[in-house]
Amino acid sequence: MKKLTKRVVDAAAPSGTTKQNYIWDSEIKGFGLRIAAKGRKSFVFQYRNAQGRSRRLTLGSASQITAEQARGLARKAAAAVETGEDPAEARQEARRGLTVAELAERYLEEHARPKKKASSAKLDERLLRKCILPHLGSRKTADVTGPAVRKMHHALRDTPVQANRALLVLSKVMNLAESWGLRPQGTNPCMGVERYREKRRQRFLSGAELTRLGEALAEAERDESAHPSGILALRLLLLTGARSSEILNLRWSEVDLERRCLQLQDSKTGEKTIPLGAPALELLANAPRLDGNSYVCFGDCTGKPLVGLPKIWYRIRRSAGLEDVRIHDLRHSFASIGAGSGMGLPILGALLGHSQPQTTSRYAHLAADPLHEAAERISGTVAASLKGEGGTLHRFRRTQTGD
Repeated sequence: MKKLTKRVVDAAAPSGTTKQNYIWDSEIKGFGLRIAAKGRKSFVFQYRNAQGRSRRLTLGSASQITAEQARGLARKAAAAVETGEDPAEARQEARRGLTVAELAERYLEEHARPKKKASSAKLDERLLRKCILPHLGSRKTADVTGPAVRKMHHALRDTPVQANRALLVLSKVMNLAESWGLRPQGTNPCMGVERYREKRRQRFLSGAELTRLGEALAEAERDESAHPSGILALRLLLLTGARSSEILNLRWSEVDLERRCLQLQDSKTGEKTIPLGAPALELLANAPRLDGNSYVCFGDCTGKPLVGLPKIWYRIRRSAGLEDVRIHDLRHSFASIGAGSGMGLPILGALLGHSQPQTTSRYAHLAADPLHEAAERISGTVAASLKGEGGTLHRFRRTQTGD
């Protein structure tokens, strides 16, 4: 036991085991420094409440407040205990009083932004702002009930996919609220809320549509009506089956023409290798490069990638008569051609970078097309033989009967 000073705090070290280590102050009873197994230091105040129950209040991180500041907080907490108050319980009550809007901000700051990809965190923020907070933002976190969540979900019924995504985000937020002590364990109000059925949209370009799209891209290139990087990006999407974010964020350092692949440092599923066919290799070999810009699809701002691809796509698809086709459908079209050519689903999934086999299974009905062709040939032969038209079966029958 010693007086906690800056020198003592700085010199404090972990115990060397998985257990926390404590140094207690010699002046204020219950005031101490907690050193976690990994070295994180926090000031604490330990006491017994009016019911005789031992409680421990965290005063703050040693990296955020000084020993003297913590000492002042400990004195205030000790005075509160003397008057019969329970500082730890008071803090818990205050935390339970957080509104959903305040909880959402904590979720973004402590979970989404530091732990998720930037695009995913941005999507979570949009769902919270547009779908969740207008219905639940002013409610206390501890007071959100299942019926309130169902009412929010029902209000979003006209956009079922968005409603389901909002429900997933809210469920994660409420799970964290439990782990942070803002709701009792096992009380997530999203449990039991039935999701809307989602109809997966599968739009694949036919051969004729691909031809029209190719003509529209060539025309836009000739008359310079679209940004050259936009045309390059669309062609790469068609020839690689990559996600639009992967192509728009592609840097020349990730293009390996010798090994015929793209070595992505980051993607939706982490590091990823995308094999390149001859047309894609030729396209990249002849693609222009901009000094001072490392992106393959460079934009107009110095050192930045292309932005505004959707607007470019809307003009191109209108010219090609493909108004219902989304950019992501170019990836679906790449996959459908692979499946229709008899490529196995495991190979196709690896080529597309799917982390889950069920994601690739949507193309299973296309992969069955070669079987349909085989069945067509066999049944045609059988039918011809049954009609006595000289098919294989008819010749076999004549041989067996000695005719």
